[in-house]
Amino acid sequence: MKYIISTILFIASSGILIAQNSVTFKVKEESGEALIGASIAIEGTTKGTITNTEGIAKFDNLSDGKYEFVISFIGYEEAEIELSFPESNQKTIEIELEEGEELEEVVIAATRSSRTIQDIPTRIEAITGEELGEKAAMNSSNIGMLLRETTGVQMQQTSLSSGNMSIRIQGLDGRYTQILKDGMPLYGGFAGGLSIMQIPPLDLKQVELIKGSNSTLYGGGAIAGLVNLVTIKPADKPKLDIMLNQTSALGTTGNLFYAQKYGKLGLSVYGSANNQVAYDPDDDGFSNMPEAKTFSLNPKLYYYLNKNTELSVGFMTTFDDRTGGDMKMIEGNPGIENVFTEKNKSERYATQLNFQNHKENRTISLKNSISYFNRELTIPEYNFNGNQISSFTETMYSLHKSKKTDWQFGANHYLEQFTEDNTDTLPTRDYTHNTVGGFVQNITDLNEKFILESGLRTDYNTDYGVFILPRFSLLYKANNKLSSRIGGAMGYKLPTIFTEDAERLYFRGIQPLSNEQVDAETSIGGNFDINYKTALGDEMTFSINQLFFLTQLKNALVLREDETANLAYFESADGNILSSGFETNIKLTYDDFNLYLNYAFVNTELKYDNINKQKPLTPKHNAGFVLMYEIEEKWSAGYELYYTGHQYDNAYNKKSDYWMMGVMLMRMFEKFSVFINFENFTNTHQAQFEPLVLPPTNNPTFTDIWAPTDGFVFNGGIKFSLF
Repeated sequence: MKYIISTILFIASSGILIAQNSVTFKVKEESGEALIGASIAIEGTTKGTITNTEGIAKFDNLSDGKYEFVISFIGYEEAEIELSFPESNQKTIEIELEEGEELEEVVIAATRSSRTIQDIPTRIEAITGEELGEKAAMNSSNIGMLLRETTGVQMQQTSLSSGNMSIRIQGLDGRYTQILKDGMPLYGGFAGGLSIMQIPPLDLKQVELIKGSNSTLYGGGAIAGLVNLVTIKPADKPKLDIMLNQTSALGTTGNLFYAQKYGKLGLSVYGSANNQVAYDPDDDGFSNMPEAKTFSLNPKLYYYLNKNTELSVGFMTTFDDRTGGDMKMIEGNPGIENVFTEKNKSERYATQLNFQNHKENRTISLKNSISYFNRELTIPEYNFNGNQISSFTETMYSLHKSKKTDWQFGANHYLEQFTEDNTDTLPTRDYTHNTVGGFVQNITDLNEKFILESGLRTDYNTDYGVFILPRFSLLYKANNKLSSRIGGAMGYKLPTIFTEDAERLYFRGIQPLSNEQVDAETSIGGNFDINYKTALGDEMTFSINQLFFLTQLKNALVLREDETANLAYFESADGNILSSGFETNIKLTYDDFNLYLNYAFVNTELKYDNINKQKPLTPKHNAGFVLMYEIEEKWSAGYELYYTGHQYDNAYNKKSDYWMMGVMLMRMFEKFSVFINFENFTNTHQAQFEPLVLPPTNNPTFTDIWAPTDGFVFNGGIKFSLF
């Protein structure tokens, strides 16, 4: 009996051993380059793997039978293959993936070419897809959160009472960053005030960030870089998203976005409303978040004349009313000493027109935007009120001579006119900037490894003369794992009184600009980066981007204060501002986990007035750690840890470094998603280190803001995707 049982077990185990099969896949792209980190999964199971540094992946211990393998890689068409075992046992299957529609969706608009992000010599960071949705959930009222967590980008709060923020890229003030919407500048000059606080994120398809000078592409203003907000276009399938969000800081936000094509017509509508109750987390009697009501509406109509021609017309409006300062005054219970408030009322209107005609190897486009911005700022015994009318018109001809060469020729006109309603004894600070320019840009594949992008712009301004702005970028693709970019450009910025220093003074007492004391700010800069990606074993991938940058700024505007006369004026610095440093970005993936590590060293030095010091409110060291767990269309969870190093205030007093942590969780269902976010749950805020408001209460002095002022904020909400 024992012999019979042993024989049966032996035969059974032999059968099992015989039924174990293996297969090897070798995945490559059309050029023959191996694809590192391509995913291979067995349909209907949880079994899968990724390709190694040679593009090879292996499956073992497969029983006899039929299996359907799905091979995918970001930016390539998915492939499926059915294999039968034991017929395919120990075979090597070669798979060639073709570039697909997913890659075409990551076409970068900011460079004006039709190339994908992998084939553009200019270094670009794009926030798309699920990452964009996660950032919108963390703060659905504006794009501040989205930009703040990008390496080398600092969101600098300029006012405690208004909550106003500006974006600093690589240590340079916010006025040196140009903010675009669908390639059109809408937020410069006086209209740049409160702009970050008034741009909600729900209608965005992607956010493109270019660091370093790009004045050659878009004219004056993009010395530090540019941010291009690309909106979602209508498709045949309707899209309707509704998002509701509530914060523990007593903020409520509702957003709605709808888009759909109707034959030759298309329509998109975006609406957003936010209500913020005045919030005083440190109990000092002054608001750290102002009482605010904001409403935005952006309808856009598309007309498709034929399959090659598209015309779109849009209208954008934003109303914003915010009051910060003494909590008793805001709540309607003023006292003898409780009189200070800062009130900001603003209106923003803008039209957008875009015409494009594509034919085989050429594209003709025409863009126009006209915007009006009005802001009234009131504090006790002082009122500042003005409006800005701006227009931007551009015509461009793009020629794709071959798959290897692209040309863009364009001309544009900028008008920026500020008019002040003079309610003070000072002369008005009115100005008009009238600028015409032309540019040419070329992208050429020199060979399989080198791609060169070069351009030249010439601008003429009626007050400040001619600006000649060359630029170049070179992309080197050593292989599928290693690439590098190097680039340089010149830039300029026309001077206005609207700087971070002037905002801090409420523009009070600031004299009009004098052409004898002020010239246009100019810059020259460059950057160099290296990208490397590889597979670590069968289930992990590793990628690193190392960037080095340098920007020299000449004729920087410097605000001089005469405290005895309560006056201030601008003049051009007698030396330069030099910003240099590097950024390191590392990504590790394992199964459904993504780990992001980043570090930025930003050394911005003031080399005028014999100062030779680090620029105030600009930390040299910033680091981040983000761990994400994502199951597509089901779960998204993240843990964040950020470090900000020592910095100096405007009196050159050294300030403490600090840490911030956050946790986010999102659960996605077929028609809706729910999310919760614990932002800064360690409750790090500046009041822990020093008072934010100095007496007397009726005429307070606000300290420089160098750390978070709102502390821990919890928010949660729901997003409906009905179509």
